[in-house]
Amino acid sequence: MSTSETEQFWSKPNGMIPNSRYPLLVHRSAVPGGGEDLVVARFRENVWLNNWHYPGVYTYRHFHSTTHECLGVARGWMQVEIFGEGGPILRVSAGDVIVMPAGVSHMMVGHSEDVSMAGGYADGRDWDNMRHDHLTEDLRRDAAKRIMMLPIPGRDPATGAPMQHWIDAPSSVDAGLNDFRDGLEVSDS
Repeated sequence: MSTSETEQFWSKPNGMIPNSRYPLLVHRSAVPGGGEDLVVARFRENVWLNNWHYPGVYTYRHFHSTTHECLGVARGWMQVEIFGEGGPILRVSAGDVIVMPAGVSHMMVGHSEDVSMAGGYADGRDWDNMRHDHLTEDLRRDAAKRIMMLPIPGRDPATGAPMQHWIDAPSSVDAGLNDFRDGLEVSDS
């Protein structure tokens, strides 16, 4: 189990982007020093499979409606905009892991020349690619239904512990949380 610091970022729907009632988690230094093999091994031991590595993530706003995703920085650093237009920008570095709930918009907006990311999906689920600029109301509605049916993963991809941050989450994205535009609610645990 990792002793990394965990940050939580809460979201609300943003236009056509559903976002999530679960917090996006950032585990700082979860895999000290990073490394593609070490990051992927951590994901696999915690049953986040269907793994990949790539020089960053997509540079357009998108989300996944068929699975939750984890992103680990194997090398370098990356800046990622979360929650859609106007959302916060996170900077993650080698060894950091993002746990991305289904429905949460993300896109790479900056990176080091040597960035390498590794990813995986809860229980090895297949992923889809819901692009913000291609959404219609029908596609958004269908995606929201798929997201609501997804189970909470059994283990956190970075720590292996139960997903307590998600188990304890409110039952609705409107459960008294601040809109990220009015003051991002961030908590450490």
